This record gives sequence, C-alpha cells and structure tokens, in this order.
Amino acid sequence: MKITRTRIILILFLMLPIFTSGCSKMGVKPWQKGTIAKESMQLDHSRLQSAFDDHIYYARESSTGGSGLGGGGCGCN
Repeated sequence: MKITRTRIILILFLMLPIFTSGCSKMGVKPWQKGTIAKESMQLDHSRLQSAFDDHIYYARESSTGGSGLGGGGCGCN
C-alpha cells in the first residue's frame, strides 16, 4: 500500500481534533485562584524592577504604553 501525499494530509486533518481536544479542558479552577494570586506566582516580583525593565524597554524600542491593564482595542476590559 503506497502512502500518497493526499492520504497523509487526510490523516493529519482527521487527527487534528484529537490533538486540539486535549487543551479544551484546561483552565483555572476556583479553588486554584488563591494559589495563582500569591506574590511568588507573579511574573514580576518587584514593582521597582518591573518599572526599571519597562523604562529600559521603552528607551530601546522608542515606544510607550501597552503594559497596563487597560484591555485591548475592542473595548472589552
């Protein structure tokens, strides 16, 4: 049995839902939110260090903004 290119594409296309369904159940449970909110779980441990890193980034990139919690351009905070 010779495996052709179209047969490989068909097999991969049929396996795509199997691969993507593994991520559908991921999420944070309500009882896990307390652990994620801890200081040690934050990406930026120090606000001073974060402000310094932002200053360096903006000085190199010649851009400002975009690092706050304002949300996206669609207006959905």
